[in-house]
Amino acid sequence: MDYQFNSGGEKSRSPRFGQIKGTIVDMVPARQGNRRTNGCVIFVSLENEQGEPVNVVLSTTTYVVDFETLSVGMQCTFWYWADAPMPLIYPPQYNAAVAARDRNGRQVDVSRYGADLVNQEQTLQLKLDGSVDVRTINNQYFQGSPAGHDLVVIYETSTRSIPAQTTPKEIVVLCS
Repeated sequence: MDYQFNSGGEKSRSPRFGQIKGTIVDMVPARQGNRRTNGCVIFVSLENEQGEPVNVVLSTTTYVVDFETLSVGMQCTFWYWADAPMPLIYPPQYNAAVAARDRNGRQVDVSRYGADLVNQEQTLQLKLDGSVDVRTINNQYFQGSPAGHDLVVIYETSTRSIPAQTTPKEIVVLCS
């Protein structure tokens, strides 16, 4: 586990997820060596916010928010495991853990949430009131507490406090 030290000298974990935002410019079946895969793995080419090319691999284990079909021209955000191996190539290539089309009014946070339901970055705290839909990536109801898990949190509004607080619309548990 990688650790960082905050301004007070206290040890804290480095983020579990990285993210890439951009516009999809191409989507093709992924290749393995000289042959295409069976169509279950998609190679996505993006232009990131700085206008640079980035490649993302969508596999059968990638959770796509709202099970939405992604297509060329969409503005999207992709999250990847920050500690996963990655080829040292240009343009960079990431294996997506989570993908979401960017939409007005919808916020998505992907992070590990502790026992206090605050994300690892200390920027968002969840308020659960019994109305929040908590599911697994295969759309089944999650039978436990979301605390202590990697979560995809879908919400619309939050407070301006630090950390911001929200009652999410939906939580997806990334069971690992």
